[in-house]
Amino acid sequence: MGGARAVGWAAAGLVLGAGACYCIYKLTRGQRQGGRGLRLRPSRSAEDLTNGSYDDVLNVDQLQKLLSLLESVDDPVITERALVTLGNNAAFSANQVIIRELGGIPIIGSKINNPNHSIKEKALNALNNLSVNVDNQVKIKVYISQVCKDVLSGPLDSAVQLAGLRLLTNMTVTNDHQHVLSKHITELFHVLLTGNASTKVQVLKLLVNLSENPAMADGLLGAQVDSSFLSLYDGHVAKEILLRVLTLSQNINNCLEKEGCLAIQPTFPKGSLFFLLYGEECAQKMRALAEHRDADVKEKVTVLPKF
Repeated sequence: MGGARAVGWAAAGLVLGAGACYCIYKLTRGQRQGGRGLRLRPSRSAEDLTNGSYDDVLNVDQLQKLLSLLESVDDPVITERALVTLGNNAAFSANQVIIRELGGIPIIGSKINNPNHSIKEKALNALNNLSVNVDNQVKIKVYISQVCKDVLSGPLDSAVQLAGLRLLTNMTVTNDHQHVLSKHITELFHVLLTGNASTKVQVLKLLVNLSENPAMADGLLGAQVDSSFLSLYDGHVAKEILLRVLTLSQNINNCLEKEGCLAIQPTFPKGSLFFLLYGEECAQKMRALAEHRDADVKEKVTVLPKF
């Protein structure tokens, strides 16, 4: 689709992209509080706020105190605990605004350069929850290049890589910041093909976001992609992966149809995604998937061009 997507859809997509650990955190906290309303209580010190037993939503003064602690402390244990507390609180829309207005995004963002991988992961998780707010994305976008570097050059299938991919996925739900990833598309496909199932799903979520933007179609189709990519279209591939690669194909095809490119045979280099998606091997796989036992898979195939 062209232009920024509707805010309602963007917000819904961003919420879905928030870390599952924080959803669990909210549910378990609600159970411990026996269904009562959220309680706000004073804290004796900033470090008290990082205590794992302190599970209330922080108010403005407490968030300011915690951000000041994070900015000044060198202790890795306290730093990590402070980031976890801030990340948990950033799961609430009101605190997403408060943390931004307190200048908290640069304080948290500075921690993604920490050599401690656990601290880096917790900082990425906090930014991920903050990125649900579209206004916060304006400040978070300055970290996209660093996050891409961590995702593409860091340990494969690591917690840091997954946290970075989740953040990039949230940041690409709208078209506003997708162009920053243009030069990394080939590398993202490499991570897709070499990563485990969890990594594959997360990379595909990101690529599907990019594929919905016609402005990204050339970059996607021109990316050099190993031919093993077509193995993702095999009938035995896990459904959550298979449906996403089919959605990727569908979105790209829709973009090309809107631009009228399919009729004029656009020029892409050998070894590019274009040659894989519109080659005979992929056509054979699509014909086989048309007989897939899963109804959702069959439905996806039926809306693609007849092969």
